[in-house]
Amino acid sequence: MAQALDAIGERWALLILREAFYGKTRFNQYLEELGIARNILSARLNHLVAEGILEKRLATETAHTEYVLTDAGRALRTVIMSLIHWGDEYRPHPKGPRLQFVESESNEPIRKMEIYTESGEDVKPGRVKVVPGPGVIQR
Repeated sequence: MAQALDAIGERWALLILREAFYGKTRFNQYLEELGIARNILSARLNHLVAEGILEKRLATETAHTEYVLTDAGRALRTVIMSLIHWGDEYRPHPKGPRLQFVESESNEPIRKMEIYTESGEDVKPGRVKVVPGPGVIQR
């Protein structure tokens, strides 16, 4: 978990990723949407590029630079959606969820993120145990 937090655990990085999932790709889009200082945005975008989460490239139709999610970045969708769902439940707006998420083609609501075993069983908190994996360091 510490390695993942080194890559994405900073507030602005997570908000940039949220906007990338919403389809933003340009520096000025992030700047306008987030209200972040230019130097901080630049540093966070460069960090996410260095971590392999975003890819910096020239747009094909214009000469503008775009920041596009990589496979590693797209794999963070469950993290971002889980944080949004958690916020809606535990830090709610008095009038209800600020946004509702639906799949773009079917318009079906996106279900709250849950944890399941390989066979599909729901895993409740306290029912997870940790066992050594192949990368464990022996002392």
